[in-house]
Amino acid sequence: MSAPQSAVPRHIAIIMDGNGRWAQNRGLSRIKGHEQGAEAVRESVEGCGDLKVEFLTLYAFSAENWQRPKNEVFALMTLLEQFLKEKTPELLEKNVRLQAIGRLTDLPESCQQQLHRSIEATSGNDGLTLILALSYGARLEIIDGIKSLIREIDAGHIDSAMLDPEMFSKHLYTRYYPDPDLLIRTSGEMRLSNFLLWQLSYTEMYVTPKLWPDFTKQDLFAAVDDYGQRQRRYGLVL
Repeated sequence: MSAPQSAVPRHIAIIMDGNGRWAQNRGLSRIKGHEQGAEAVRESVEGCGDLKVEFLTLYAFSAENWQRPKNEVFALMTLLEQFLKEKTPELLEKNVRLQAIGRLTDLPESCQQQLHRSIEATSGNDGLTLILALSYGARLEIIDGIKSLIREIDAGHIDSAMLDPEMFSKHLYTRYYPDPDLLIRTSGEMRLSNFLLWQLSYTEMYVTPKLWPDFTKQDLFAAVDDYGQRQRRYGLVL
């Protein structure tokens, strides 16, 4: 990687797209693509660790994904639970702290329990924070944030006249994390897919035609290299 350490993003978010197409191109079932995608997750976690990235958010399962065929959803939940169970020792070894955002109570009970165990097991780690977006939708997050604010205003804890973007951000799922500096999307698609719409306002975007299961540590380094060549203006003239 050629980008200087000062140009390494503090927070990377990834839309992991293309598992199904990867499998279809090889005459395999879609779940085989998701299984191979888990290897790309490992590559990205290792790469972020090598670069000393502080936060990595992965769009693992959207709120809209519940509308997929029941057998695929069941297989994805089984894969998620298996991934958490098998990878938690590796996360501990690599000093990775696991977190999750989304409507987590929508997950099957066994998945919720394993997620809680993995989060608890890695809570003392102080390296990379890996955030899984599960049953996540940005519009739902914004609605949930508005409802939370209304409750606080009705209870007299917040003066509505003091409401500003910073205060609203404190009522989102991501309130404990900085906004992403870099968004990576695989498979060449040019859309946000209802992912972190509020948080991505000034995020740099990097789109690669590679399908997610083919995404390697070197591809991550290439994205960070590209990010390092950009000048972030935040709407200002510099």
